[in-house]
Amino acid sequence: MSLSNPILELNKSAVNVPFEIHTTEWIAQNRFQQNEGPHRHNYFAIIWVKKGTGTHLIDLEQYELEDNTVYCITPGQVHDLKATGPIEGYVISFMAEFLGGGEENYDLLFNTGLFYTFSNSPVIKVSWDMGEEMQDAVNKMLKEFNNFFLLRAEILRGFLKIFLIYLTRQYERPKENEAHSKSIDLVKQFFALVEKQYTTKKMVTDYAEELAVTPNHLNEVVKKITGSPASHHIQQRIILEAKRQAVYSRVTMKEIAYQLGFDDTAHFSKFFKNASGENFTDFRNKNQKE
Repeated sequence: MSLSNPILELNKSAVNVPFEIHTTEWIAQNRFQQNEGPHRHNYFAIIWVKKGTGTHLIDLEQYELEDNTVYCITPGQVHDLKATGPIEGYVISFMAEFLGGGEENYDLLFNTGLFYTFSNSPVIKVSWDMGEEMQDAVNKMLKEFNNFFLLRAEILRGFLKIFLIYLTRQYERPKENEAHSKSIDLVKQFFALVEKQYTTKKMVTDYAEELAVTPNHLNEVVKKITGSPASHHIQQRIILEAKRQAVYSRVTMKEIAYQLGFDDTAHFSKFFKNASGENFTDFRNKNQKE
């Protein structure tokens, strides 16, 4: 994808691991130029605002900053945090490879609802008691990050996983019963697949085959859990990326269509209007950032 704003990459030279943790004050003093204006990363970012005011643009939605809130930014998401005063908090950045390839680590990134939540709010409110546990994990990560002791990466990885688990407990919704739990698991797997394959696979049958269920069953389960069928979420993920490109890049509609797996511009134009209710050119003219 070719956005007007560059994709920020995680600096590994100083720490030799694809992981960073800084206070928001440090970020404001040292990264203000690269974070100025809408941008996206090639890494996961967790922004914990403990105190502060302002706005946070995430993709096409703008949120008012609130105390004790966490924003989980997925690689590729466009975001822009604009503070109206000092912000107290932390920014944790890491690559998926840092957590490792185990199944439990995959779940933390793809199946907990923290990341890849294009159909849900990315804002997580932190309770006072869980905030204390998260703060303890942050303090230990900061201490370890600023030192270069033996097995440093392993210690950082362990505390990051603890922090993500605490954060997941803030986000989790209670499961009603075993059947409901299986339905939620199927929906999470579906969303993870869509995030990886939406540019090449656009039919419910494609995802149903990978998940070993029938297309009708997948549509029904996804609709029961989210309120919309699987086909709707596939369309909306494609539309989200099309809107990102329309607003934040200067590439042509033809190039955007090609990037999203459409060989025919007319087909893409019709798809965009049917799925979003608005003509692509009209949407771009109304929303494109300077």
